[in-house]
Amino acid sequence: MASSFLSFSLLFITVYTADGFMEYWVNRCEFNSTELKDIRYIASMYYNKLELARFDSSVDRYVGYTEYGVKQAEHWNNGPELTRRRGDRERYCLHNIELWYHYFLTKSVKPYVVLHSVASSSGNHPSMLVCSVYDFYPKQIRVTWLRDGQEVSSDVTSTDEMADTDWYYQIHSHLEYTPRSGEKISCMVEHASLQEPLVTDWDPSLPESERNKIAIGASGLILGLILSLAGFIYYKRKSQGRILVPSN
Repeated sequence: MASSFLSFSLLFITVYTADGFMEYWVNRCEFNSTELKDIRYIASMYYNKLELARFDSSVDRYVGYTEYGVKQAEHWNNGPELTRRRGDRERYCLHNIELWYHYFLTKSVKPYVVLHSVASSSGNHPSMLVCSVYDFYPKQIRVTWLRDGQEVSSDVTSTDEMADTDWYYQIHSHLEYTPRSGEKISCMVEHASLQEPLVTDWDPSLPESERNKIAIGASGLILGLILSLAGFIYYKRKSQGRILVPSN
């Protein structure tokens, strides 16, 4: 499985503006557990996107990055402001991180897999398979290819985990290969939501383009039969309602 390390940031922004100039603070919490010792708290002071100074719990004091920021950091480090910032790691971070772990980070959503073929992007191999994995959470995931049960390490390329802006993620892995008679190719997915790896086998019985043609042809045939039957029923009803008058 991929690493279970998690790192998120909680942002608390205070903004002051005047005549087009902007001063703001960004309070950030970085963590990989709910233990206070594993939480890093950073409070940064910005002016028009320039960071002037910051408090960092890992150094336990303010640090300035500009002439003005250095003076402010020295002033804050020698006053009650430093004590207040030290307490913010617990007030800001610890409370919110416990909520995140309870409501979000301990939850997981199982992925679903779509396995399909595409045209090969190089001349090294005539075929390419794509294993697309959708709608999983959390982000950490491992996607591998198997040929007859053995993991494939060459001719494999994968995207990074891509966020879907709805807490879910997707990833796509490509395998370039030369088909061999009787072989079995599979895409294996390992994720925190799965009790065991999810293995999806590729069915090479028909190329995808041929399967699409058959599906389209079958749909057209069924539609044609339905229209023909509707026309026949309409004709029969009209015929039964017609009155025949004998000629003289």
